[in-house]
Amino acid sequence: MTVFLIAALTADGFIARGPAHTPMSWTSKEDKQFFTQRTKEARVVVMGLNTYKTIGKPLSGRQNIVYAPASPAGGPSGTILEGVQVTQDDPKTLILKLSEEGFQEVAICGGATIYTMFMEAGVVDKLYLTLEPILFGSGIHLFNKELQVNLKLESTKNLSETTILLEYSVLK
Repeated sequence: MTVFLIAALTADGFIARGPAHTPMSWTSKEDKQFFTQRTKEARVVVMGLNTYKTIGKPLSGRQNIVYAPASPAGGPSGTILEGVQVTQDDPKTLILKLSEEGFQEVAICGGATIYTMFMEAGVVDKLYLTLEPILFGSGIHLFNKELQVNLKLESTKNLSETTILLEYSVLK
């Protein structure tokens, strides 16, 4: 099982201005194309409830798993998420379940809390980071806690004249 984190970053290292700010409003068409292609290859995407709300619907052609709190009735609290699987599993348990279901890759799609949770659990193998030519000055960082993770740069690719894709492997 390969678990990869996929994110777009501003040149000053932010994934969004705030919780309701979607990458769809500021990332390049090339990043959107890469994200769609790579996550469809993985066949399953994992995200937090805030990220899901900014997208507003399940991503087609992929199994969508959303971390959301459970209500007393066992469903997500305060919302109905049609077309997605809601979970509260710890990352290792979720990855094991997905592996048992026959998935070979999992795309972790954000936001910062989910990225941090999966990195802290030690289950992430790769990072795909798209650097976009925009500055926010402040906002939401890729991770919301201090981490110490060593990476190996595997490749760089120009997605356009101004957008760069970085592929890293996590050294374990």
